[in-house]
Amino acid sequence: MAAPPLGKYFASTEKTVRDKAIKQLSEFLSDSDNVLPPSEIAKLWKGIFYCFWMSDKPLVQQALASELAELIITITSPSASLAFLDGFWQCHVREWGGIDRLRLDKYLMLVRRFVNATFRFLIREGWSKDAVEEYNDILSKEGGPLHNTPKTPISLQYHFCDIYMEELGKALAKSDSKPVPVCTLLSPFILLAARTPKAPTYARIENVFLRPVLSELSPEQDEDEQPRAKRVRLDQSVSDSAYSQVLSNACGECKESSKPLEKGVLRVQLLRRIFAKASEPETQAASRRRFYALYNEMGSDLDDE
Repeated sequence: MAAPPLGKYFASTEKTVRDKAIKQLSEFLSDSDNVLPPSEIAKLWKGIFYCFWMSDKPLVQQALASELAELIITITSPSASLAFLDGFWQCHVREWGGIDRLRLDKYLMLVRRFVNATFRFLIREGWSKDAVEEYNDILSKEGGPLHNTPKTPISLQYHFCDIYMEELGKALAKSDSKPVPVCTLLSPFILLAARTPKAPTYARIENVFLRPVLSELSPEQDEDEQPRAKRVRLDQSVSDSAYSQVLSNACGECKESSKPLEKGVLRVQLLRRIFAKASEPETQAASRRRFYALYNEMGSDLDDE
């Protein structure tokens, strides 16, 4: 088996050197014979992390962030792409607490680039059930950004929540995608909201995902009709267009159909998923109450359907 390129070349100020290293890594990871175990991927990412740490010039940082994220797309093997992504999250969750404030912005940018590239990868894979489920597992398992543990950096977790829908909308705007499996993509966030003992974390997920999405999917009220549920403003950290972009071509689960679901049907699916999660014994008592309250508020008209 060939050896991957040394991490130091990724932070070179010479674009030709950096491009060569990126190309070599892409070719290495795309070769089915070059299957790196998790321990080797961890070593590779630790080297890349500190190379990115040493990249001081903004243009170099931006170019390197884009080139690294683009590897998820250029690697030809889906399993290798996901393994590379898993290494990214494992590394950054582990190292996040050591990033000083002067370097934080460039790592936030790097995370944003990887989130966007991941969605473009999933679009390329046609929202394959296997790929989406493995991606969700990467997010929720130990070492992932949505893993329910005090070791997960809260600032990274919140940043991930804040940019998720925005970057999904951007990826969709530049592609011809099959319907987006919204309920499946929201599953890791619903799981975290159910299991977290932290009220601010639950509130973040409800306000960034659940309320805005359900509000976007809710039927418009007639002027002379009493509102059944309060229409909520979309979270200010995410533009209105991001939600509408995603939900205009969406389905509930990963499937072969090329037709999006009607908003009303999708809304019912999401509400039922929230209700089901609230009913699970592992759900925190406080989260269960909040889930039921959200269901009763946003789905108060379901009994009339």
